[in-house]
Amino acid sequence: MTLPRLTRSFALATLVAGASAGISLSAHAQTGSTGGMDHSMHAGHTMGREIVVPKGAPYTKADVEFMQMMIAHHAQAIVMSRLAETNGANPQVLKLSRKIDQSQMPEIAIMQDWLRRHDQFAPDTASWHDVTMEGMLTEAELKTMGAARGVAFDRLFLVGMIKHHAGAIKMVDDLFKTPGAGQEVDANVFANDVVTAQTAEIGIMRRLLAQLPPK
Repeated sequence: MTLPRLTRSFALATLVAGASAGISLSAHAQTGSTGGMDHSMHAGHTMGREIVVPKGAPYTKADVEFMQMMIAHHAQAIVMSRLAETNGANPQVLKLSRKIDQSQMPEIAIMQDWLRRHDQFAPDTASWHDVTMEGMLTEAELKTMGAARGVAFDRLFLVGMIKHHAGAIKMVDDLFKTPGAGQEVDANVFANDVVTAQTAEIGIMRRLLAQLPPK
């Protein structure tokens, strides 16, 4: 049976504390280091570990790759969001950046828990330094954002995060286009929730961007 792409709540509040423990996000926030590797889900990147899916498992290799890579994708978004705390973001942008931080940290924990439950490698939040994928900012883009202040920061943050969210939505779309993928119940729910939340936030960011003073 093929599961529909429906949105359902997938909150695991008890994982929030675990997501906050031992986080490695801010070490390169100002320099924007992303490492020298160029990997994407489509290249079958496995975070350095071979993915072995047991016969008869309800999930696929593509599901594992999606969860592993989305952890890295979320981690960079949190780095971007935390720059708003120090770079003079306006109150509305700061409120949004905090929402992104506070929502994506538990989501990372959800993905890590899913991977561990299926005996798969669960990368930590430092993994964003070693991969590039849909929507992720380059080292140069992060460095420019880290140096910006005030309205200049707001504009770079909003433009960059719109691109970043669009990349996450594309990753979900690619997952569902992969034969057999996205059908395991928890993976299906999570992927749909990512699309719903990030589509809504793109709408908010576009409105905030339109409200900024002209360059």
